[in-house]
Amino acid sequence: MNFLFEKLLAWQKTRLVIKRIYIAVKIFPDYEKHGLASQMRRSSISIASNLAEGSGRSSQKDQAHFYTIAYSSLLELVNQLILSHDMGYINDVELDQFRKELHEVARMISGLRKGCIKS
Repeated sequence: MNFLFEKLLAWQKTRLVIKRIYIAVKIFPDYEKHGLASQMRRSSISIASNLAEGSGRSSQKDQAHFYTIAYSSLLELVNQLILSHDMGYINDVELDQFRKELHEVARMISGLRKGCIKS
């Protein structure tokens, strides 16, 4: 038996991003483990968590609210990835791959939110 959020493609793709984030931050310097690395883990988890919570809300307004928070967390993660690249913690290829994946998820979240607003 699955919950509704598990059927959301945006949530499924975010799970893959979370796994890649956890792998990527393992090589960050020790002094970043409780700083940028921790923030990136939290931001990525926030995307998935807010998608899940939004899917369980009964009103479309509430759903849209949580999908907006998920989108905002996604933007926060993109910012953190750019900063990680600036610091030399991730390379060009990694940054580009994350950006492509997150851009796809962002489009999906926008679609979910728009679906709530139109109805």
